[in-house]
Amino acid sequence: MKALVAVKRVVDYNVKVRVKSDQTGVDIANVKMSMNPFDEIAVEEAVRLKEKGVLTEVVVVSCGVTQCQETLRTAMAIGADRGILVETDQELQPLAVAKLLKALADKEQPGLVILGKQAIDDDCNQTGQMLAALADWPQATFASKVEVADGHALVTREVDGGLETLKLSLPAVITTDLRLNEPRYVTLPNIMKAKKKQIDVFKPEDLGVDVTPRIKTLKVSEPPKRSAGIKVADVATLVDKLKNEAKVI
Repeated sequence: MKALVAVKRVVDYNVKVRVKSDQTGVDIANVKMSMNPFDEIAVEEAVRLKEKGVLTEVVVVSCGVTQCQETLRTAMAIGADRGILVETDQELQPLAVAKLLKALADKEQPGLVILGKQAIDDDCNQTGQMLAALADWPQATFASKVEVADGHALVTREVDGGLETLKLSLPAVITTDLRLNEPRYVTLPNIMKAKKKQIDVFKPEDLGVDVTPRIKTLKVSEPPKRSAGIKVADVATLVDKLKNEAKVI
């Protein structure tokens, strides 16, 4: 069985994000980029399933600019077998990515599609769900444990009240949560091996997908700075300020 794993190139989570002066978006010039942390967990889980003998091939997919090949190489250093880049300079929104993944799923015929639950740049948390709807496949989001056997996937997922276990018939879509696993450290020999692995490059039009943005970003701005705290003389003053200024009681 084959798994398709989607990975996104985002601003590294250790970098302090800056908004462009014209407020059209986030400044990514000369900023360190890396694989979305949730996607890294998805790659690790697919590789672990392959090591258990459940999967025969792990194919990683990224959509975006040419530099996304670096993200694919990182995924292949973790243990993925080959990569696919859908190359475009267009801004890609969740529905467009879901359509691209649906086209690639039709082409590759995977038994599982694994994605991070959300990307840390836009926090949309939509692509996996949209892909499942487009493909008419069962889905399990926010997975904290995955087991595959007998043509089914048992997925434990985190919900508000605790844990929920779902049994999915394959093919299916799974999105990963933080507690699913801890991605392995990528060693230098594996980085060197990844350089020789295959990356196929497509354009959206090759897959018959229109990726024209449907949502327009009007303005991006930083949240307001927190004002400094103050000291009050007594409890009566505190209650007065909470009641009349903060209006929380």
